[in-house]
Amino acid sequence: MAKRRPAGDGMVRKRDDGRWEGRIVVGHKENGDSIFRYIYADTQKELTAKLRQNIDIYQGIDLTEQSRMTLAEWVEQWLGQMSSTLRPGTLESYQRDMANHVIPYLGQKMLTQITAADLRKLYDKLQKNGRVNPRPDQSGLSSTTVHGIHTTLHHALRAAVEQGLIPVNPADEVESPKVDRQPMNILNEEQLDAFMETIKADLIWHDFFYPELTTGLRRGEICGLMWSDFDERGGILKVSRTLHREKGGRLVAGDTKTYAGTRKIVLPPSTAELLRERKKKSFSPWIFHDPLRPEAPVSPDSAYRQLKKFLTEDGLPSIRFHDLRHTFSTHALASGVDAKTLSGILGHTKASFTLDTYTHTTGDMQKRAADIVGGFLTDYLGEEMKPWQSAENAATAE
Repeated sequence: MAKRRPAGDGMVRKRDDGRWEGRIVVGHKENGDSIFRYIYADTQKELTAKLRQNIDIYQGIDLTEQSRMTLAEWVEQWLGQMSSTLRPGTLESYQRDMANHVIPYLGQKMLTQITAADLRKLYDKLQKNGRVNPRPDQSGLSSTTVHGIHTTLHHALRAAVEQGLIPVNPADEVESPKVDRQPMNILNEEQLDAFMETIKADLIWHDFFYPELTTGLRRGEICGLMWSDFDERGGILKVSRTLHREKGGRLVAGDTKTYAGTRKIVLPPSTAELLRERKKKSFSPWIFHDPLRPEAPVSPDSAYRQLKKFLTEDGLPSIRFHDLRHTFSTHALASGVDAKTLSGILGHTKASFTLDTYTHTTGDMQKRAADIVGGFLTDYLGEEMKPWQSAENAATAE
């Protein structure tokens, strides 16, 4: 048997057409044969530089035969691997984005040949044209959609690195399109008071919307709560599932959106007491059951329709259900709840995401903090602060 050649081993030769060709070992087949990567250049010096660069990249890497598959083949395989861990709706979204926007452009290119430049060019095309053959009236994709496609591709290519199919993830070198954040819609204090007054008169829906506004749960999360999730004595609620509709319309319970989504929330005393009283009269396993079928949970669609009904009756802004979550979060931060604690309540993976999401509130909080610190320092330092304040006022006047 031939000696197994180590990854990074290579050779150089001059071709009959005058160009220089180099090859390096980048992996091995199951039978031990080497897998080569070929590099070409017009001069030996140029080839030597390219070879050195590739040897550094593949140092310690041992690719498998599967590294020769196309991006389309790998995406299909990766999505198959992810099918047991992703929610059906998420998996369907990934499949649709890859099929419509990535595979038509890059699907037939070998996985090992995908570069950062390819991805940048792809994102530029998607933002300008959208699909490969756009209709005359069709514009490019939004930055939010392209950002999502980049995130999916980044995960797929990272898995390819982990499984020994490519040496590095080209998506690491690409800055994803910045998301154009839409202005956040929330109920202000006056509007929130009006909404609370309206739900008081509804015996069925008051118990649903009051906990929503005091916890900020996602719609599928609050609809999926069961009495087994409620620690009556401790006033603690465990969030461990979410309701969603599968393709075809069937309502099913699944895992929370992220690992951080599975969490325990210490309820406000008023909310805990509301649930205790509700539990005394409940004959359903679900905390919020279908009004006509106690054995079934309330449908997220019904909750959405009821929210719209209340908003219309009160003449309030037509916000989304998710904006109730934003309303809770904004008022919580403004009331002094710190971002780390709030991120745990909301089920965010990182507190930094909470801060980025609610910059409109945290900015005001920073201003108030600056005023407090300024007042404290003035009290502490007395007259020494006045020259600085005068200079600042003079600059402002100018």
